[in-house]
Amino acid sequence: MKKYLYLSLTPEALIASMLPPLEFGNYMAVGSRKRTRGQAIFFEIDIDKLTNHFPLELIEKRCKPDETGKPKRSVYLSIYRALEHVPLEAFKDLFLVTDDGRVLKLSQGNFDEKENHHLHLYQQLCPVTPMIASIAGPKEFSNILTDTNKPVSVPKLVFVELDLGELANDPKNGKVENLPYPNIEHLRDCLIGLTHNPDKPSKTVIRIFRGELFYRTCKNGFFVGNQSQMLYYPFPSIKELNDEHYIWWRSAINIGFSG
Repeated sequence: MKKYLYLSLTPEALIASMLPPLEFGNYMAVGSRKRTRGQAIFFEIDIDKLTNHFPLELIEKRCKPDETGKPKRSVYLSIYRALEHVPLEAFKDLFLVTDDGRVLKLSQGNFDEKENHHLHLYQQLCPVTPMIASIAGPKEFSNILTDTNKPVSVPKLVFVELDLGELANDPKNGKVENLPYPNIEHLRDCLIGLTHNPDKPSKTVIRIFRGELFYRTCKNGFFVGNQSQMLYYPFPSIKELNDEHYIWWRSAINIGFSG
């Protein structure tokens, strides 16, 4: 039976499993007995591209079917600084899971930064999780955060750019419409502050990610970067989501509208 390797972001962990990605995503979101609910975001990892930093021998030892033949769902190989030690060439597809276990696969694409938006909003996902407003585009933002010559940095970063709507170019007067971010006036203040002080490229909007990403706010896609390289996983357009991933999208858009 085939074995898979996954890098989970929420929380950060490297996990071996005998479940293929769609089944693994469902298991991570709702559990084996459907008694829990929670989003999951994870990458499939190419085991052949990993170093001996991880105890890979445990995959053969522990990732085996049980006495009834059921596949082993999860064997944790790391729960600390896992992202840091997975090389970018080992990253395969990205999977976004809704809290009822629906799974969307994103493959790598080419990022072409052509937009004229002055302001950006990023949700960092791993290894740190603040929401950050910035004047830097994704490539520059990744380079800033992974510059280890600076006192505050990380060696590698996973983040998603979020939609700001009209606030991207007019934070003072732009319409909020149905943006679901909490404390929208604080977000406005952060964005206005960036326009008045371009020497400071970023401001923290929310310090701690609560583990529930509003997928409908994804602007362009997900990024994995270090100082020398950036991977890009484009997020489908609304038309593509409705035409090709309707069941997943219907589940995803419910988040943020309840209560």
